Order: sequence, then C-alpha cells, then structure tokens
Amino acid sequence: MAVKPSSSNPPPPPPPPPAAAKRGLLYRSVPFLLAANLAIGAYVLLRTNKKPSEKGEETGKEVPDAPVVATEPVTPGERTVVAPVPSPTKVLPPIAEQEQRELLKWILEEKRKVKTSNRDEKKKIDEEKSLLKQLIGAKSIPSI
Repeated sequence: MAVKPSSSNPPPPPPPPPAAAKRGLLYRSVPFLLAANLAIGAYVLLRTNKKPSEKGEETGKEVPDAPVVATEPVTPGERTVVAPVPSPTKVLPPIAEQEQRELLKWILEEKRKVKTSNRDEKKKIDEEKSLLKQLIGAKSIPSI
C-alpha cells in the first residue's frame, strides 16, 4: 500500500539560529572594528589638514615682510652675470692597493656566481672576469 501525502503534514522547521558563540564574537568585534576605523579616519583627516604652508598663513602668525634693501639702478647697457656657486667637493683619502685587490677579488667572486640565460650575457661576463683577473695579477693597480 502506498502512502498518500496529506496536506495536513506540517512544513519543515526553520533553520536554527546562529550559535551563541558566533553571536558573542560578532557583538564584541563589530564595535571594536568601528572604533578602530573611526580612529584611523580621524588620524588621516587631521594629519592631512595640518600641513604648514610656506608662508605660515595657517598658523595664524603673519610672516614679516623682507627688509627693504636699497639697490643701485641698473643701466640698460650693463649686464650682470651671476654664476652659480659650486658646492665644495669632498676629497677622500686614496684606497690602499691591498684593499683594492681585495675588492677586485670580491667582485670576481660575485661575477662567478651569476647565472646567465643566453650566450651574449655569458660572453660579456667572461670578458669582465678576464679583465678583473688581469687587474688582480698586475703589479700595480691603476688609480680610479
């Protein structure tokens, strides 16, 4: 005998509400995330608005005008040439020859570690290595 479905059967029950642990986690984490987001937003907003201008207008202080300096009148026939002032060059003491040799040996070791992908690169590195070997073996190293 087949059982006929009757219209009096109740519908399936609704799914259970989320577990209490999940709900507790959401109740604790959402306010924290909102507060952190507001704090970061306020920091960024205040940081971008407090940029001082070159003249100091935002600080409320007036920048005093430059003192008036009397200058000689320039005649149209004369030209004054203003050359830029060169910055002083710093002279370093020369590197000892033994230190130069150690440096060249280190460079040679690094060149040996390089992995090349094609013949052109390999040829170029081989030429550089041979030059380094010649410099290391020379009696005197040329000054740079």
